[in-house]
Amino acid sequence: MSAWSYLILAGILEIGFASTMKLTQGFTKPIPTIIFLTCMVLSFYFLTKAINTIPVGTAYAVWTGIGAVGTIIIGIFFYNEPAGFLRLFFLFTLVASIVGLKLVSN
Repeated sequence: MSAWSYLILAGILEIGFASTMKLTQGFTKPIPTIIFLTCMVLSFYFLTKAINTIPVGTAYAVWTGIGAVGTIIIGIFFYNEPAGFLRLFFLFTLVASIVGLKLVSN
């Protein structure tokens, strides 16, 4: 598996832990808490695998970017968060920045 595959997987798992955080209700709900902790540990594990090859600054920015974009999308579709023009515009610029970092990185 390539470093970028590890990084994308880490970002997807970050979406998992960030999105389930609300469902834990302060870590009082066992199943969402277990899902949160599992996603969090695996996300950090795959992030550390990715930074063996990808520069740490790039990897961290892409990882948090994937997590932010995915969590915003989950929030819009599942938590009825707003999806106004400016929010979607800046979401698009975040995606463009993530793609740009990939294009200029080894």
